[in-house]
Amino acid sequence: MNASNAPATVRISGPPNSNFLVGYPGISATLPRIVGKVEIRPGSGYSAPVNVSMVRISLQRRETIHPAAENVAKRHLGTPRRETVDLVGKEMLLFRCVSGREADSVIAMDLPFQIFIPFGRGGEETNRRIPPASLQLPSRTAETYYELVVTVQQGQSAQNRYTFPIPLQRYDTLSTFGMYNRPESRVVTADNIVTLGISLPRWSYGPLDPITVYIKLAPNPDLVAKAKKVTIQKITLSIEEEITFNPEGDEPTKKVNKIAKHTQQVGAKMPEAGYVTNLGLVFPARDQRDPDGIIKRGKPAFPMYEISSFTTTSTLYKIEFFLSIKAHMTSARDITLRQPIVICPMDQQACKEEMDAIEQAAKDASMVDVNNPVLPERTIIYASEREAIRHLGLCEVGGVKKMLIE
Repeated sequence: MNASNAPATVRISGPPNSNFLVGYPGISATLPRIVGKVEIRPGSGYSAPVNVSMVRISLQRRETIHPAAENVAKRHLGTPRRETVDLVGKEMLLFRCVSGREADSVIAMDLPFQIFIPFGRGGEETNRRIPPASLQLPSRTAETYYELVVTVQQGQSAQNRYTFPIPLQRYDTLSTFGMYNRPESRVVTADNIVTLGISLPRWSYGPLDPITVYIKLAPNPDLVAKAKKVTIQKITLSIEEEITFNPEGDEPTKKVNKIAKHTQQVGAKMPEAGYVTNLGLVFPARDQRDPDGIIKRGKPAFPMYEISSFTTTSTLYKIEFFLSIKAHMTSARDITLRQPIVICPMDQQACKEEMDAIEQAAKDASMVDVNNPVLPERTIIYASEREAIRHLGLCEVGGVKKMLIE
């Protein structure tokens, strides 16, 4: 049988009954990694052997921004879409033909692989940083997506690339982690007559999680006469999403969206002991179901999130969230306080449910040697092998290929 340089059929399969992604990106103890095997089969005719010289695999992150994409006029007149492509971790060589030969003639190949996702901060070294989560903002103003890239060299002339989207989530912003459950407090003043103080019991939230802020407006004890004239009209609490496009570049641009707002009418003179209140609102979630109650099928490169964005930092964009508390007053300047918070793609309950699995993943990862991981045996069926086509479910009867019935 003559081998062909026609493109092979290539696909990737994950471990049985589980995802490609093993471990939790963002949590180093779980050794996040992508596990699977590259399957190569004949491409032209289902039994013609293929020439294979070399097979490599890598994980790539593609990132694009187009700040003007939301506005139809600007989309055409504004700056074009910017794109960066980065290698995540290391490229792996899965197969190389016998030296001295141009290619091996192959009927079938199953090549296991394991790509470790960086989990160290690693300072400014890009390849050591934890990769940001997959995300696509509305109108594609910014997006980050990952793909496994398989390069198959078939003889000297033909080199074919095959890409497979892989959704990637981050788990270091879960609201159940202790560091987010320590109270945060701050005090600011506008003109020394009145101070605004706030206290937040926790500072990581997900879709439909309630956010409660303890607020105190207090008169300056040295300016009691002036403070007595102050009337507190209302206090507003709002959640702001701040997107910085091109944060590390020459001309970063910021865009602030108000996501939710709650106003408490007060209309009272400033008491001598100060004015104390609690304000709260719920972080909005988007409904994944259509009007018929059916969850639409997601895009293969992006996980199904219940919110349109969350706290994340990428090369081309950065998304931060703030609680903005504003006290509107007469006889004193209005006071505004912006407190940073973390928004996680999962709600409090989902975060709780993930904790046990993370603990188990860390136990499993303690058995893995990063420098020499144990992989299943690879399978290569050469065309020269006797009854090689049995592996394609065929047999030869009187010179004719027929389906093999065991």
